[in-house]
Amino acid sequence: MDESPCAASDRDMERAILELLDKRAASATICPSEAARAVAGEEWREQMDAAREAARRLVAAGLVEITQRGEVVDLATARGPIRIRRRGVGEEPA
Repeated sequence: MDESPCAASDRDMERAILELLDKRAASATICPSEAARAVAGEEWREQMDAAREAARRLVAAGLVEITQRGEVVDLATARGPIRIRRRGVGEEPA
């Protein structure tokens, strides 16, 4: 099974998400499309599912959160545009 030239590895997409977040303020978010563009360039639309799946894996690893309108949501049930941010942003100290 051959991968297309624009197909990103899972790790490439995860790395792109984390690198984009590293370049932003701690409270900043990114759109999954930004990671897809970073990895696949002009063919980014074909990588949107891969970007969302990479975000899901990073959530499971405890590194990021998925938000909609500033609220943390479960990607499995989220409908519509999502944003990705570092985990723990906006949490109140215990």
